[in-house]
Amino acid sequence: MQQGRVVDLDASLALEAAVAGARHRLPLADSVVFVTARRANAELWTQDVDFEGLPGVHYFSKR
Repeated sequence: MQQGRVVDLDASLALEAAVAGARHRLPLADSVVFVTARRANAELWTQDVDFEGLPGVHYFSKR
């Protein structure tokens, strides 16, 4: 009952994540998650406020 896949963090992904991190003011780990989801054409669902307002992200406040 495993869903998902492992994605290698290669140089291309790392560089794209660095650009996205600078553009959207994201911490490194968050920028890697964001770019990985974008590359997979996936919708990202999160309660992490760092992602609020980003394209392709569904943010829900923890309240």
